[in-house]
Order: sequence, then C-alpha cells, then structure tokens
Amino acid sequence: MANGILESLPADYLHGHFIGRAQSPDGPCVVTIEGGIIYDLTGLAATVSGALARGTITGGKPIGPVEAGLPEGWSLLTPIDLQTIKASGVTFAVSAIERVIEERARGDASAAAAIRAQLEDKVGAGIRAVVPGSDAAAQLKAVLIEEGMWSQYLEVAIGPDAEIFSKAPTLSAVGTGAPVGVRSDSTWNNPEPEVVLVCDAHGKVWGATLGNDVNLRDFEGRSALLLSKAKDNNASCAIGPLIRLFDDSFTIDDVRAADVELTIDGPEGYRLEGRNVMAEISRDPLDLVAQCLSEHHYPDGFVLFCGTLFAPTQDRDQPGAGFTHKVGDVVTIRSNRLGLLTNTVMTSRDAPAWETGIAAFVRNLAARGLIDRI
Repeated sequence: MANGILESLPADYLHGHFIGRAQSPDGPCVVTIEGGIIYDLTGLAATVSGALARGTITGGKPIGPVEAGLPEGWSLLTPIDLQTIKASGVTFAVSAIERVIEERARGDASAAAAIRAQLEDKVGAGIRAVVPGSDAAAQLKAVLIEEGMWSQYLEVAIGPDAEIFSKAPTLSAVGTGAPVGVRSDSTWNNPEPEVVLVCDAHGKVWGATLGNDVNLRDFEGRSALLLSKAKDNNASCAIGPLIRLFDDSFTIDDVRAADVELTIDGPEGYRLEGRNVMAEISRDPLDLVAQCLSEHHYPDGFVLFCGTLFAPTQDRDQPGAGFTHKVGDVVTIRSNRLGLLTNTVMTSRDAPAWETGIAAFVRNLAARGLIDRI
C-alpha cells in the first residue's frame, strides 16, 4: 500500500469510477480513478465542484495504477471542496428516540438509561412503523401530545419536514487519515457514521461517499438551539475517502441498501462496534435531497449527510454512563461499495487549525494558473 489510497478503496474498485482530491507539493489536485488507474484531472478541472458541474469526470493525466499509490509527497484530502456541507438529522427511529433522550436528560448521560426504557416502551414500535408526514404519523403525534411525550425531535422524525442543517463551512472538512475533532469542553459525544450524497447546484446526485458527523450529545441535549455549537467545530466533519460516482455498477439503489460499519478502538483497549443500515432509514435519500435543495441557493453544489441509525449506549467507564470519546480513539467507518474512512480523535482545540479557507484556496489556484478551471 502506498500513500493510503489502496486500503481506503472498496474491494470492487476496479469496476468503479471515483473522484476526489489529493494534496500535492504544489497544492490540492483533483484526482479520478477509473479501471484501477489514477488520473490527475486538475489541468481540466481544478475543483471537484467544477468537475461535476461541467461533467468533466474523465480524462486528465495518468498517474499510474492504484497499487502503486499516489506520487511521492502526495496524500489524500477530503474529496469535496467548494460544495456547501449540509446534513439531515433524526432520519432513523433509533436516532429520534436518542435525541428525545438527550433533550429530556438535559445532556446528562447518567440520566439517559431510565428515559430510554420509558421511551422505547411508549413510542418504539409506533415510530418505526409510521411513514413521516402521513395521516398515521399525524395520528401518532396526537396520541403522543396527549400523553405528554411529544418533542421537537419527534416532529422532524415523523412530520412532513425533515431536519436539514448546515454541518460545517465550505472547505473545512477533513479527509481519511486526518485527526477528527471533539470540543474539549464536551463530556458526552459520539461519532455518527453516515452516507454522504454529492450533488450539483441543480440537485443532481452524482455519487456518494462516507462521513462522520461528529455530535456533542451534551450540548444539543441542553438545548436544540445549541445545534450549531454541537455540530460545527474545528475538524469535526470528516468526509471520504473518495466520491464513488453513479454508473451502471453503482446507483442510488446501492446507497439505499448500504450497510455502514463502524468500529472505535480506544487507547485503553476499549472497542465498540456498530452499524448504520440504510434500509432502515425513515425518509428516502432522494427525498432528503429534495428537502435540502433550496431555491437557487447552492451555486457550487452541496453534499448531504443522510443521518445515522447508530446511537451508542454501550457503557465505557462506569455503569449507566454510556459512551463518550477519549482522545486517541481510532474511528473507522467502512462500507463495501464506498471504502474506508478512518480518523483519530483529538480535541478541536488541539487538532490542526483549519487554515486553507476560500481566500487561501483561490490564491493557490491563481498562483498555479488554474483560476479559469475552477
């Protein structure tokens, strides 16, 4: 393995078409993989956003076979650049219940177990069976309100409108192999393994990749108005390894059927395993895209985290305390058709500072004579 690319790809990479980014000594480059060969597309399209907007997804300068890796001194970056980073939440029944738990426990992990048992008994079966926005969902809502069990999280779980929020600023995401950040003042948090859809300005879905929508359960549990502080922090958004483009061998149906596996290996020998089963999602991925697509609002395209089934309840340090990250946790997210995204947890305070914002990115492209290829 060279430069971390082969181990990050799915087993059937020879049959897939991928696009992403790599850091070269000169700056970020757009790379594609087709037929097991890596190409440098930067001379034709200097951004992934622009490549998808213009349909420039083939050609470029051959680098060599995947087995030989990237050139010396190159490394993988997150595969997106100018796209807006959006996310959908509470799209699975389990995540809906867990969000209500956070709300009712006011972000206190030690109070969660008793509330979880009560909610599962009251709404578990009903919320799993109902179609969001349907008459049956409205009837369930009326019953839950009458029983004093209603929550703003159940509204977006079974109501007509999905929860869509901005996860992170443009260009702030990290890729596979990079540290992922958790706020140093958070005491209850977890990774969120998700499928991420990659869309152009018109809402066309070009393909998919993997993501870790790091979540601070204590912050959001105290108040839903703290969502941005819970979600948007230095290095808290990981996306990668590459975008698998839709073609005859990989379609939106493969996204609908995807299993996303997660492992967390802690520095003290702790291990947690989990899965995000996309077949159990409450809203279809294309419905989420349609709800995200505003009116002429994303001129450089957008990516959309689809939400997760995974909500860890396994105790780590003390009975009833549940799971929370420790510095040094290795988080590995994998899916058979999308590959592997792996990151090591640091605090957002100690993770490398995000310095390549839009101005620095554009200055680099200008210095390389690539401005007209954005």
